[in-house]
Amino acid sequence: MNISTGISLSGIEGKVVAITGASSGIGEATALLLAERGAKVVLGARRSDRLEALAARIVNAGGEAAYASIDVRRRDDLSTLVQLACERYGKLDVLVNNAGVMPISPLDDLRVEDWEAMIDINIKGVLYGIAAALPVFRKQGFGHFVNTASTAAFRIVPNQSVYAGTKFAVRAISEGLRQEAGDKLRVTIISPGFTRTDGVGAAVTNPEVKAQLEESRDKFAMPPEAIARSIAFAIEQPADIDVSEVIVRPTAQG
Repeated sequence: MNISTGISLSGIEGKVVAITGASSGIGEATALLLAERGAKVVLGARRSDRLEALAARIVNAGGEAAYASIDVRRRDDLSTLVQLACERYGKLDVLVNNAGVMPISPLDDLRVEDWEAMIDINIKGVLYGIAAALPVFRKQGFGHFVNTASTAAFRIVPNQSVYAGTKFAVRAISEGLRQEAGDKLRVTIISPGFTRTDGVGAAVTNPEVKAQLEESRDKFAMPPEAIARSIAFAIEQPADIDVSEVIVRPTAQG
């Protein structure tokens, strides 16, 4: 029991959790929270300097962390992350497929390269994570996928057609995986609403869309720690309890 919070660590303590997109935003917040609650975190992202700093922060606070510079667009990189977890800690309890991009724009802008990036990272990145971890989970006889979707997977708005399509796909793939998983594996879909992360607006080139995003972010976006707490809630449940889907949004979001 953590005396300061009154929260039991038993459901998270000692679990090995690999996280993609771990260098900032939701991934970083999740790594910090889970490590604080006793998990051994294995961090994956493209920015090795950010990963190194985050791992050092966790270790200096008394936690355990390993990291690998990966790009979820490369299938072998996901295998590397899963292999690192297994070699360093002897198992993998949870894979958090969190890496994602959101370079939204009107379809008329024909930002085809942005469309391809969202498909490659948001969809194929999740599939590559599943391909890397599923055989390990089957061999172990336990495992938990936590896949990050979005409220855009429920409500389509202008300028987010392709982004929403990728997040609809994450929900569909995850639900199909849950039904195929059997009674030994767990699958959770986390659908965040507007979250204050580095990626919001960063890759948006359309000035009008960028201004709208930044205005909404400044008004009511929630901190990434809100999503980290939801992920922790799903992970800490007993092995026979599957938190299938969680939607978290700011109360001010329409």
